[in-house]
Amino acid sequence: MGDPGERGANGKRQYVRDMFTAIAPRYDFLNHLLSLNIDRRWRRAAVSLLDWQRTPAGRYLDCCAGTLDLAATLGNTPGFAGRVIGADFVQPMLVRGAGKSPRVIPVTADALELPFADSHFDGATVGFGVRNLSDLTLGFRELCRVLKPGARVVILEFTTPSWQPMRAAYFMYFRHILPFIGRLVSKHTTAYTYLPESVLNFPEPDALAKLMTDAGFSGVTFRRLTGGICALHVGLRATGDGRQEGEQ
Repeated sequence: MGDPGERGANGKRQYVRDMFTAIAPRYDFLNHLLSLNIDRRWRRAAVSLLDWQRTPAGRYLDCCAGTLDLAATLGNTPGFAGRVIGADFVQPMLVRGAGKSPRVIPVTADALELPFADSHFDGATVGFGVRNLSDLTLGFRELCRVLKPGARVVILEFTTPSWQPMRAAYFMYFRHILPFIGRLVSKHTTAYTYLPESVLNFPEPDALAKLMTDAGFSGVTFRRLTGGICALHVGLRATGDGRQEGEQ
């Protein structure tokens, strides 16, 4: 299949579904290989910012959950006593993640049309998933809708380093080495070319923070990890009176 952008939002949606269905069997192995296992540390950092301790027995959403690695990181955290709904519209990815945590419940669902009531969750995470949405603003609005007032969302996503020596090495790896290894292992001709292209075309962290704010999140902050390879964004769904949680 060609460039997903050629057919607009619907074309990207179908491309992403087909691509992840095809690479599901080797997805976890390649994630850990291509990131040198640093992806595990990034997920732990995301969970540490979720503030789940405020409601340890609550309901949490991991959106664009893939093979449930981030959902399971939360579900297996000592002291966590709640449930994590791992939602993704690519069922073969969810199947591959089955059994990673007894506290995770996989649900086949589209991030742009979440099948959950308003104010349903005590918090939410997205790990490397918002970049694949065909309508980023709609995705953020859906996340905001299903969160309780004052609940927190943590978004982990790739970005590009700004420090030049790191940036040059990163682009060499991302544009040449990563696609070659990805094609070799996954046997998919375009998936690991799509990855660097999608990162390069994705909003930088400050622009992404503004999109989150425009969609209804308040107090949005971000920090870069591992020299700027990825970033963690944190936001709150505003309370009903417009105040952030903790404000008097």
